[in-house]
Parts: sequence; structure tokens; C-alpha cells
Amino acid sequence: MLRRPPPGTIPDLPGSYQFKDADGRVIYVGKAANLRSRVSSYFSDSRHLHPRTAQMVESAESLEWTIVRNEVEALMLEYSLIKEHRPRFNIRLRDDKSYPFLAVTTGEQWPRAMVMRGAKRSGTRYFGPYAHAYAIRDTLDLLLRSFPIRTCSPAKFNQHHRLGRPCLLFHIERCAGPCVDEVSDESYREMVDELCRFLEGDTDEVLGRLEDEMSAASAALEFEHAARLRDRLAAVRKAVEKQQMVADSNEDLDVIGIAEDELEAAVQVFYVRRGRVLGRKGFIVDKVEDLAPGGLVDRIMEQMYGDVPVTGVPKQVLVPVESAHREVYEEWLGHLRGSAVKVRVPQRGAKRELMETVVRNASEEFTRHRMKRASDHNTRSRALTELQDLLGLPEAPLRIECYDMAHLQGSDYVGSMVVLEDGLPNKREYRRFKLRHVTHNDDYAAMREVLTRRLQAYLDERDRPVTERADTPGRFAYPPQLLVVDGGKGQLAVAREVVEELGLADEIPVAALAKRFEEVYIPGAAAPIEVPRGSEALFMLQRVRDEAHRFANSYHRERRSKRMTASSLDGIAGLGEARKKRLVAAMGGVNAVKRATLDDLKALSFLPDAVAEAVHARFNPPAPEAAVDDSVAGGHDELSDGGDGAGD
Repeated sequence: MLRRPPPGTIPDLPGSYQFKDADGRVIYVGKAANLRSRVSSYFSDSRHLHPRTAQMVESAESLEWTIVRNEVEALMLEYSLIKEHRPRFNIRLRDDKSYPFLAVTTGEQWPRAMVMRGAKRSGTRYFGPYAHAYAIRDTLDLLLRSFPIRTCSPAKFNQHHRLGRPCLLFHIERCAGPCVDEVSDESYREMVDELCRFLEGDTDEVLGRLEDEMSAASAALEFEHAARLRDRLAAVRKAVEKQQMVADSNEDLDVIGIAEDELEAAVQVFYVRRGRVLGRKGFIVDKVEDLAPGGLVDRIMEQMYGDVPVTGVPKQVLVPVESAHREVYEEWLGHLRGSAVKVRVPQRGAKRELMETVVRNASEEFTRHRMKRASDHNTRSRALTELQDLLGLPEAPLRIECYDMAHLQGSDYVGSMVVLEDGLPNKREYRRFKLRHVTHNDDYAAMREVLTRRLQAYLDERDRPVTERADTPGRFAYPPQLLVVDGGKGQLAVAREVVEELGLADEIPVAALAKRFEEVYIPGAAAPIEVPRGSEALFMLQRVRDEAHRFANSYHRERRSKRMTASSLDGIAGLGEARKKRLVAAMGGVNAVKRATLDDLKALSFLPDAVAEAVHARFNPPAPEAAVDDSVAGGHDELSDGGDGAGD
């Protein structure tokens, strides 16, 4: 167990610190502007630490630190140590695929264009990355009409050089024929340079040159040559259309979009050069560190730019939330670029729209990532087996039920039950509950009522004669093989009491999943069960919990919306359902109807004067002749347009 170093021995200077385990392996690397303050925070009461941070401190046996001159150097040292040691308590970027680049081998005598993946080579310029290799080939096929540089392998180039005969690409004007000296070295290099400038986003110069050459050929009555230039110009314009224009033509920027949950995050990066999207990349982040959103952005930038990418560091980096240490990262990125770099959150205009697009891409990729895990049969089987082993279940839980509550300050209390069968949602088995006996904010009582009603219905169904059950199976005919509640030890205790009171403790195992720290509790265990992060078992529990939360909230919103509309406007003479909905829509809400003047209501063409007067009278009763207390005369709006709330 690591002991706290004497405070006087820790310098109050910037630097990097490393926690090591009993075998001397680095398990966590951090940085700080003030080492004394930051390191001391790890040795406060463990109850106040994030569980993952507390676990890291418990695993550590020694602590070392390195002093540097400033925060930027601390950042650079931290990155190099993380890259070298790959500590298990630092977040990791998981990229399950090698993204393809369009590469031009400028270091060769006769450079060629090709699709490349993997490690970057010297003497080669890279453009991208692209999401798919076929996107590169489509773009390259268009560009070779105007920049006919070779695409063949060295072996094929040497073969045709020995034969003194070019390949088919030369005859269809997709290659200038350097293998048979059909083009001079100077002209070929000029084509390569023009192609690289085009791929960097400098398209106007290329288009202008082709237009001038086409006009000159036409004026010289060289119509065949002019026609070839026209076709090349059309091909280049088509390639330009593939590069979406998203900013001013002189702007270089990277746009980072993030979609996340408690365990993972999906990151999408769009590379914009000279106003055009020239490439994109995505990866999954395993959130093993306790990081606020701004800290997550910092970690992503560290790993993106720690080794300067082939796309370079742009003038601007757009992020979805404010960086936790923006000034430090701007200075660091400026050092890498050699000029000033801004890290900012776009607030309006085209850049804000672009950020929304990138975040939407990240959300879709995150959904695909989770669906891919959920839909794979082998993955589901592994998750169910892991749950059986980790929770000590008698069999793999082929039917899992999860329960959650939703309410707004105790009103419109509802509960939800969602079902996974063989690891997949069975929406026909979903059930929702309108609470009958809970009238105030009491999640435990609400959970007790919902579980009692569901399990009692199962007992009633089980006690029916076999012939009746076969003819008309009930809505709660099947018991869960694992009952999960959203919450911690309190909700688990309620679930355990209910199954024991109904005599089902030996038949139905229960568990609780606390959302804040993704901790799993089971009866009889004082501490949460260790379900490995990133495991299929934890992913399945998290998914069923999130689905129960969504289902409960949607039912709660539906009930609250009906109550807010009906309770205030119901019963007014001449105001039917259709006219009521039209009135609420026209005025902008129930509260707006309440505040409307009689003239405002009469101005509505679809509302007769008599009905307008009745609506106005409902919310503006005549004051009694006696003196009226001003604090009461104004009334009290008991139906505020508050946001949704849900009991955890």
C-alpha cells in the first residue's frame, strides 16, 4: 500500500508524476502545474475519490515525479511517458482499423500515386485519411486524367522499361509513360507538384490553368487538344465536388466531435484544409480515467498531435466543449506547428454547423459500435456466460428484466420494465407502470410497488390451472432469470425484500447497477462486484439499464404532457380537444394561454368570442368586492414548464 509522501518533499513546481505497482510497472501518468497540490489530492479520504482513482491509488506501491520548467513541458513529458509505458489507468484510444491515405512517393525518381496504410515512410507525402479505400481510388481515377502520373508497382515499371513498351494506362491517357521516356523529368515533376497542391486544397490554380490552356488550344484551332483539356477540366471539377466546402478557402482546421457514455467515447475528426474536408478519422476511447468533458478533450488532443500527424497541425482546432487547459494546449500546439494555434468551441455560423455535423457522425459511429457488439451472437453468448460467472448465477440469464422509475418532484410517477431475451431487446415484453400508491418523491416505495405488482402477477399466473395458462398466457407469465434495478444498495435492498416476501428469493436472482460509477451490487456482498471495464457483461447490463431509463422517461413525458394540457384547459365550454390543441399551439404553450389577454384570445380566428371569454375567465376570475390580498390575487402557476426528471 502506497504511503503519502511527506508534503515538504513534494515540490510546488510543474512536472509529471508516475504511479508504479509492486513490480515497478507504471500504472498511471499525470501532469500538474503544481506537483505538491496535485499529488496530495490523491491521498485525501478515499471515499471522496472516484472509484477508478481510488483503485489506482490502492494498486500503487511507489510514486515518482519529474520537474520541468513549465506546463507545456509537463504536457510533452506526460505524453512521451504514456506512449512509452501505456499505463493501464490512462485512457486509451482504440482504433480497430488502419485508415487509408492517398500517398505520393515524392522520394522516388518517378513518383507514383497509391493507397497506403500502416506506418508512414519518409520521402512520401500523405493525403487523407479517408474512410474507405474505394473513395481514394474513385478520386484518383478522376485526377489521373489531368495529372497522369504512374500508379504501377516498381516491378511493373521496370518490366515495361526493359520491354520499351508502355502499359494500357498510357494508351488511355491515365499515365504519362515515364517508363518509356515519353515525358521529361521536369514536366513529370511539375505534374506531381500540381497534384499535391490540388490534394492540399489549392484547386483554383489548377482549374484556372486548365481553362486557360483549353481556351488557347481552341483559339489556335487545335480542337482535338482542346477537347482533351475540356474532359480533364470536367474530371477535376468532379473531384473538387467530392471535397465538401465547409469554410473559407484560406482556412485550415481540425474538427473534433465526441459522443460518449460512462465507459467509452466515440471520436470523429474532420480534417479541413483550405476550406475543404480532405479526410476524416474515427476511434473509440476507453475511459479508464476519471475525466470531466474538458479533460477528455485534452487527452484526445494529446494522442492526436503527440506524434505530429501527416496532415500537420492546423491553425484552428474546433472542439465540442471547452478544453480544461486551453492556454497550455494552444502553446503546445503552436510549438508543434511553428505558429499560433487556436483551440475553441464554435458558437455560431458555418463552423457551429460543421461541429454539429461531426458530433452527429460521432454519435452514429458510437451507435454502430454498440449495435455491432449487441447484434453478434458470439458476443451475446460470451456476455451471458460472463454474467453467470461474475454474479454467481445458477444458469446463464437468458431473460433479463430491468426496472427504472421516472417522476418530476414526485408527480406523474411511473415505472418501466424492459426485457432482454438471449441478449436482445424483446419490446413486446416491455411494460410500463403508473404508480398508484406513491404520491411524493420516494424511489424506494415506487420500486417496491412496481416489483410487487409485476412479481405478484407472475405468481397469480403460475397458480392458474395448466389448461388456462396454455390457452391464454398472461402478460407476466415468465419469470426473469436476472432482475436488475437501476440504482445502488438502496434499490437492491428493496428488490431483495420484495422477492423474499413473495417467496421468490431462490428462484429470481437480483442485482443493481449504479449509473454514476457503473458499479454492480448483488445481495450479500458489501462491496460492488468487479465487472471488468470493457467486458461484454458490463456492456449488456449498461445497455439494458439505459433502455429502462429511456422507456421510463418517455412514458413520464407522455403522462406529464397530457396532465399539463388537460388539467388547465379541460372543461371550458366550447373548447374541445381539437380546438384546445390548436389554441395551445397558436399561443405557444399552456402558460401562454393563461397569460393571454382577452383581446389576444379574441384575435384568434378559430376561437369564437364566447369561447375566448370563457378561457379568459378560467384564468382571470373577477376579484371579490372586498379588499384583495395582492399576494393571492396574482394566483400561482402550479403547472410550470419544467424539464423532465427521473428517479434514479
